[in-house]
Amino acid sequence: MSITNSLTKLVASTVAAGMLGALALVPLAGISGVAVARTNETMQTNLSDLTDGRGPGVTTITDSTDQPIAYIYAQRRFEVTGEQISQPMKDAIVSIEDRRFYEHDGVDLQGFGRAIVTNLLAGGVEQGASTINQQYVKNFLLLVEATDEAEQAAAVETSIPRKLREMKMASDLESTLTKDEILTRYLNIVPFGNGAYGVEAAARTYFGTSAAELTIPQSAMLAGIVQSSSYLNPYTNHDAVFERRNTVLGAMADAGAISPEEATAYQQEPLGVLESPQGLANGCIGAGDRGFFCDYALEYLANQGITQEMLAKDSYTIKLTLDPQVQDAARAAVSSHVDPSTPGVAEVVNVVQPGEDSRNILAIASSRNYGLDLEAGETMLPQATSRVGNGAGSIFKIFTAAAAIQAGAGLDTMLDVPARYEARGLGTGGADNCPANTYCVENAGTYAPRMTLQDALAKSPNTAFIEMIEQVGVDTVVDLSVKLGLRSYTDEGSFDGESSIADYMKDHNLGSYTLGPTAVNPLELSNVAATIASGGTWCEPNPVISVHDRDGNEVYIDRPECERAIDRETANALAVGMSQDTVDGTAANAARMYGWSAPTAAKTGTTESNQSSSFMGFNSNFAAVPYIYNDGTSTTPLCSGPVRQCSDGNLFGGNEPAQTWFNMATNVSAATQGTLPQTSNQYRLGTAGALLNNVVGQSEASARRMLEAEGYTVTTRSESGSGRPRGTVVSATPQGAVLIDGATVILNISDGTSPAPSPAPAEENNTGGDAGASPPAASNPTLEDAINDAISQFFR
Repeated sequence: MSITNSLTKLVASTVAAGMLGALALVPLAGISGVAVARTNETMQTNLSDLTDGRGPGVTTITDSTDQPIAYIYAQRRFEVTGEQISQPMKDAIVSIEDRRFYEHDGVDLQGFGRAIVTNLLAGGVEQGASTINQQYVKNFLLLVEATDEAEQAAAVETSIPRKLREMKMASDLESTLTKDEILTRYLNIVPFGNGAYGVEAAARTYFGTSAAELTIPQSAMLAGIVQSSSYLNPYTNHDAVFERRNTVLGAMADAGAISPEEATAYQQEPLGVLESPQGLANGCIGAGDRGFFCDYALEYLANQGITQEMLAKDSYTIKLTLDPQVQDAARAAVSSHVDPSTPGVAEVVNVVQPGEDSRNILAIASSRNYGLDLEAGETMLPQATSRVGNGAGSIFKIFTAAAAIQAGAGLDTMLDVPARYEARGLGTGGADNCPANTYCVENAGTYAPRMTLQDALAKSPNTAFIEMIEQVGVDTVVDLSVKLGLRSYTDEGSFDGESSIADYMKDHNLGSYTLGPTAVNPLELSNVAATIASGGTWCEPNPVISVHDRDGNEVYIDRPECERAIDRETANALAVGMSQDTVDGTAANAARMYGWSAPTAAKTGTTESNQSSSFMGFNSNFAAVPYIYNDGTSTTPLCSGPVRQCSDGNLFGGNEPAQTWFNMATNVSAATQGTLPQTSNQYRLGTAGALLNNVVGQSEASARRMLEAEGYTVTTRSESGSGRPRGTVVSATPQGAVLIDGATVILNISDGTSPAPSPAPAEENNTGGDAGASPPAASNPTLEDAINDAISQFFR
C-alpha cells in the first residue's frame, strides 16, 4: 500500500472518529510499552512547560539609580500580558492564521482533514492546517525546549508522528488554559524577524511602539510576517510584505474584525516602519564606558553560580552599585589625562566606597574606549580589575609603614635617611656598583639625614623604607598587604607559573617589595585604600546591589563576611600619617592645581624607569587609585604632559595620576565632604614611644626590668649634661626605627652633671620644637660618649 493511501485512510478515520485519543496511539504503533511510557512522560513535561508558557527573555542590567545600561539575551523577547496586546493585533493573527480559533478545541479536525486531502491531491502544499495552539506547541518546542540542533530538528520535522504529538498537546492545552491565555502565549513566543521574538519586541523593532499601542495596519503587517519571518522582511522585501499585509487586512474584513471599507483604506497606507529596525545591543558592548563595570559584574555573578547562559535564557534584573555621577567623573578624568587613542599606554581607576560592613564599587573606568576596534585604541580587556602593569611603586611603602606602626612606631618616630643603603639578605642588585649578594638602594632626590615616619610617607625616600622592611621583616609586610586587599597575590602560580607573588617575595626575602615592583590589580589597590579608611576592616569589593528573577524574587548572593585586616589604631595612625602628602608632599602640587583642601590620606607611586605610576587617595567617603601603565605589547618608560611612551621617562605619581584623582574627586560631593581620624598623642608616639617615655626618669635597674619584661634587649650608655640625678634614665631609643620583638633598646643614663645654659636667640625662646625638650648636650663630650655615639651611628 502506498504512503499516500495510508495517509488518506489515516486522515479519514481520524475525522470520522472525531477524537484525538486515537491519534495519540498511531505514532506509537510497534513501540514497546517502556518507550510509550517515556514518550507520554515527555509529552506531559512539555505540556507542563507549555502551560507555564515562559520563553527566554531579556535580562536588564541597571546602575544604582535603576537606569538600564545593558541587556543580555538569547532571544530578544519581552513577555507581556493579554491586556498589554492591542485588540487589532489579536484580531489580525486570528484572522490570518486560525479563523476558527475560538470555535475548535485546539485542533481543527475539519480544517486538518480538508488541508491534508487538498495538499495530497495537489501534489504540494496548498493549504495550511496548523491551529494557533499547534503553532504555539511547535514554536515552544523549537525556541524554548530544544537545547541542541537535534532537538530543534525534531521539533519541526515533517512526519506523521511529530504532527500527531503536536495535535495531542495542542488539544490538551484547552483543558488548562483559556483561549486568551493561549493566544497571549503564542504572541509572546513566535518570531517576527530581525531578531524580534514575541509581539512586544516586534512592535519596538518595526514601529518603535509597544504591543498595546499597535494599530490595525501595523498589526496586520506583523501578523503577515509570521508566515515566513525571514522572507517577509520589510527592509529587504518591501513589496512582498506590503502585499502580505493587505492580504491580512482582507482576512480581517472577511472575519468581521474590520469593515471592508476600512480594509480598503488601510491597504492604501504605506507600511510605516522605522527607517531601520530598532534592535537592542546584546551584552556589555551596549554599555559604552560602563562596559568594564558590566563585565566585572557578570564575572562576579558567574563566580556566584549565576552564569551568563542563565541570564541569557531568562529575564533577570541586575542592579549594580555603579553610581552614574561617580562613573562619569572617573571616565572624564582618566580620558582627559590619557588620550584614549594613545598607543601603548592607558590609565584606569576604580572608586570604592569605604565601609565596615560592605564595600560597594562606585565606578570602574579606563582611558580606553570599551569596544572591539583595536586600531582605534578600543579594548574589552579587564584592565581595571586584573593584574596589569609594572607595579604601583612607592604606594607599597604604606604596607611597610603599617608593619612598623603595628610594631610600635609612631608618626613622630625618627628614621635614618641615608643617600644610599646596602642591605644583605634582602635580595641582590638594585643601584649601580652594588657588591655581590647585596641589595643596594638610592634615593631619587636629596633628603634630610633624618625625618619622621609621617614625613617619610609624604616625601617617600627609598632608603628609609628599605631599612624599615629589613627591621620588621618581608614576611610581615607581604602578609599585611594581602590582608589589606591584595588578595590575588596568593593565587598559585601568579608570579612565575609556580609560586604566588606573596610566596615568591617571602621565600626570597625580597626587600624590593616595599618599592612596589610587581604587577597589581588596580581594583584591589583601591580596596586597600578603602580598608584603611574603614578602620582596618577588609570587605570584598562588591559590584552588585541585587539580582531579581522575572517574578521579582531576589536571588541569593553569597557574600563573604568582612574581616579585620589590621587593628583600628594602626589603620587610623596610617591614615593620619598619609595626610601630609597632599599638603607638602609629592602630591601637593596636584592638590593645589585643583584647589583641593579636604582631608585626604594619600601616597604617590612610580616604578623603576617610570614604566608605571599611580596615586592612592582616600578619606572616610571615597577611595580610589588612578594607575597609568603600559598596556601594549612593549614595556617602555612613560613621559608626562601628555602621557605617552618615550625613551627617557619622567612620569611620576604626583603628575597625571594625582591630577586625575583630584579632577575626579572635585566632582564627587562625597569625596569633598570626607574626613580622616583625629590625630592623638598615641599616633604620634606609637606604642613603643609611649613605653620608652615611661622609663624616662626611672633608675637604670627599674627601666631594664620593665623593658626586658616586654621582651626587649637592653644596653646602656652614659650621657652627660642631663640635669637628672646620676644613674637615672635620660632617654631611651631603639637601636633601629622600630621596636620589633627582641629588638635592642639603648638607655641613655645620666652621669649626674648639668650643662651650662646656652643663650637663647632673641624672641625665639619658646618657638618651635617640642615642649619640655632637653637642653643641648655639653660641647666637650667624653671619650665614652664619642664611642657610644659611634656605635649608635653604626647600628642605625
